[in-house]
Amino acid sequence: MTNRPNGTLYIGVTSDLVKRVWEHKNDVMKGFTCKHQLHQLVWYEIHESMAEAIHREKRLKKYMRVQKLRLIVATNP
Repeated sequence: MTNRPNGTLYIGVTSDLVKRVWEHKNDVMKGFTCKHQLHQLVWYEIHESMAEAIHREKRLKKYMRVQKLRLIVATNP
């Protein structure tokens, strides 16, 4: 999720993407995404299991910002 092009980035994991995006857009949960107004989904991946998704999330969070932006732009120019 982000708030504008080249803005703040948020990486998370969920079992219900549609619901989670709605929650972010409507500031249902008071936290990082609410504070930074991160309402725009710019990229997502689908995984076979929650364990696999969590493992990928942890790896992505270690990426440098430029690596995250390259990943986004590669599939969502």
